[in-house]
Amino acid sequence: MWTPTTREQHSRAGLRYGSDLSDGEWAIIAPFMPPPAKTGRPRRWPMREIVNAIFYVLRSGCAWRLLPKDFPPMTTVYGWFLRFRREGMFATINHHLVMQDRQRVGREASPTAAVIDSQSVKTTEAGGPRGYDAGKKIKGRKRHAMVDTDGRPLVIQTHAADIQDRDGAVPLLKASRASFPFVEIAFADGAYNADRVKDATPITIDIVKKIAHQVGFQVLPRRWVVERTFAWLNRNRRRPRTSRPPSTPPPPSSTSPPSCSLPDNSAAHNALRLGL
Repeated sequence: MWTPTTREQHSRAGLRYGSDLSDGEWAIIAPFMPPPAKTGRPRRWPMREIVNAIFYVLRSGCAWRLLPKDFPPMTTVYGWFLRFRREGMFATINHHLVMQDRQRVGREASPTAAVIDSQSVKTTEAGGPRGYDAGKKIKGRKRHAMVDTDGRPLVIQTHAADIQDRDGAVPLLKASRASFPFVEIAFADGAYNADRVKDATPITIDIVKKIAHQVGFQVLPRRWVVERTFAWLNRNRRRPRTSRPPSTPPPPSSTSPPSCSLPDNSAAHNALRLGL
């Protein structure tokens, strides 16, 4: 809940850009950064500036070539971004932050319950898999997300929008077993009411049905949590529309999607949730 105290605590007013990491946030993320090489040319740019530049693109939605001049060169930033994505670093950071934030509020580090849902988004003219979601009337890609019962992102995957939810849920549930093996139940809407979803993993699928005679939008138990997570992600202007095709999948132990051009800024968001 936002109060004058929490607003002051999370204020970005003292930073160069609102997307920059604060000292406290960087202290959490820094241990996950690759160490300098023992041989070869020394690094010219601080790693913190590289991460700040990546988050600037994510938050502002600008093209890589439009990075402000006070950031490192675009080629340097983009090169590091490709390495981070390839090595699954963003997913690793998010995984640790999820566990730390759960412990901060007095919960077990690994969740036992989750919520799953999808969101279809348009794509730009860049190539890659895409499809037409007839239900949402959107041509593009679909994000499939599994979050805990407070909305922390656990696993996010993307695929063409014409893949039905019950088909896209199977790889999502299977991917969650490596990093969050203690999930026992997942809440979902009626689109996931299929044997293939229920039989994919030992996770019990609990279908949250609409209220009888429901007219218009109503907040439903459990299901609203994942919708709030999608809203959090869409605050980053690079996220509402997928601008690049899915990339090569990361190792199976990673929770990152075989997907997007930029990470869903869970690391920075969760760092804020840690109260730093």
